[in-house]
Amino acid sequence: MNTMHRKLGTFALTMTGLGSIIGSGWLFGAWKAATIAGPAAIFAWVIGMVVILFIALSYSELGAMFPVAGGMVKYTQYSHGSFVGFLAAWANWIAIVSVIPSEAMASVQYMSSWHWSWAQSLAHNGMLTPKGLGLASLLLLIYFFLNYWAVSLFARVNSLITIFKIVIPGLTIFALLIVGFHGGNFTYGHAFAPYGWSSVLTAVATSGIVFAFNGFQSPINMAGEARKPGRSIPIAVVGSVLIATVIYVLLQIAFIGGVSPSVLAHGWNHLKFNSPFADLAIALNINWLVIVLYLDAFVSPSGTGTTYTATTARMLYGMEKNGYLPRFIGKLHPVYGIPRPAMFVNLVICFIFLFVFKGWGSLAEVISVATLISYITGPVTVMALRKTAGYLYRPLRVKGMQIIAPCGFIFASLTLYWARWPLTGEVFLIIMIGLPIYFYYQAKRKWQSFSKNFKSGIWMVAYLIVMMCISYLGSEKFGGLNMIPYGWDMVLIAFVSLGFYIWAVKSGYETPDLLEAAKLNKALKEHDMGVDDDENGNGKRNPAYSTDWPH
Repeated sequence: MNTMHRKLGTFALTMTGLGSIIGSGWLFGAWKAATIAGPAAIFAWVIGMVVILFIALSYSELGAMFPVAGGMVKYTQYSHGSFVGFLAAWANWIAIVSVIPSEAMASVQYMSSWHWSWAQSLAHNGMLTPKGLGLASLLLLIYFFLNYWAVSLFARVNSLITIFKIVIPGLTIFALLIVGFHGGNFTYGHAFAPYGWSSVLTAVATSGIVFAFNGFQSPINMAGEARKPGRSIPIAVVGSVLIATVIYVLLQIAFIGGVSPSVLAHGWNHLKFNSPFADLAIALNINWLVIVLYLDAFVSPSGTGTTYTATTARMLYGMEKNGYLPRFIGKLHPVYGIPRPAMFVNLVICFIFLFVFKGWGSLAEVISVATLISYITGPVTVMALRKTAGYLYRPLRVKGMQIIAPCGFIFASLTLYWARWPLTGEVFLIIMIGLPIYFYYQAKRKWQSFSKNFKSGIWMVAYLIVMMCISYLGSEKFGGLNMIPYGWDMVLIAFVSLGFYIWAVKSGYETPDLLEAAKLNKALKEHDMGVDDDENGNGKRNPAYSTDWPH
């Protein structure tokens, strides 16, 4: 029987989450956020953390209930059936798998600022040259083989890389604060928020903040290999987000203070850096930091790329188990217990993304859009399952979820709106790419239960259409026609998204997939609660725990 090996503890899972979050985002995010919002970009990271935590708490409860590989592409199928389940899974997979080539691109782009002519020829105007694409391709292969043999190898390598990734940003923060901090930069031109507070909200969605925090999903997708998922998953998810927030806020402060005031003559939105922190270190003559940063330009993105190579394979594995993909993709290696065919499929997709987009910035937009689509389903799913499957064992039952879930849905909707038109309009393109696959497998099943699944998921299609319309007609501060004034647009989004949230939760039902998942949930309950040792060290059933199960 093919089974995944449960070897990952809380520390390894936390390092997985932190390793996913701290990638190319820290190398470019502070600079990009500053060009959009100026010094007020500090608040963009805090707002981003709040949005992500509300979403992450929903998924933490789900991940603890169903510790399965690639869990985030399966939960909505349990609560709402195959139609909306596929849309959520497809968007989520696109958002994660596209990160892998973006990390390779980030490393090569940092290399292009080296002083050697061969390095400078790797990129031009933010796009990789043929030489740069070749080097990025080599990095993709390295990520692939670091995960090819065993999850235990992945865990050891990733934990070491993540520790390194925490140390280097710490050294950067310390050096910039001590050597070249200009406190006057925070009020340069007598404005802490020179482009208005709407720019802070736009920075949350478009500067790489959502892109960076998206790594909280990795511990959840690795839940099938967690030793104690009920304890480890919430600690890993929330812990990695909080640790990363502290690092990112301090980096933003150090970056803003480290810029020479003379460079700000034309404003924050005219800052042009190829390698933002390395360029600051060069200007301040911190030569040792320059060397360390160039090294970390490989380590940080490569750590994230390695992590996502592992998690995306588990996501495809989960989608195959949902019935969306060919069976060979879900085949596990009999010795190592990892889905190698899924890894090969993802590698091909990564090469396609690499050679089509060729630049970190252009690919980051695709990641942002797909991420925002997938976020809206977590809060809906967790509350729908509380309504339709209250009998399930919940190792983690988050208090206040009745408030957290709708707030998470509203915050995700606002973030989608802040991404600005026409970026928001590209949501439909992401959906259309995958729908033919869904309809193909529905046809193979002779459209069995299609009507019920479609009815349960129509709310999502309606939601996306309405959101696109509001984005198009909304405030000019977010790229719209300004038919809905600034301020009122966000009030409208909040009320509309709350209405869709209520509709979505009511649309959930006890699906056939949920009944199958309940068997896993029952096994988890028995594993967590069912066995104690007697005085002779022999295992026996603990009478304090009931193993009665309604199915």
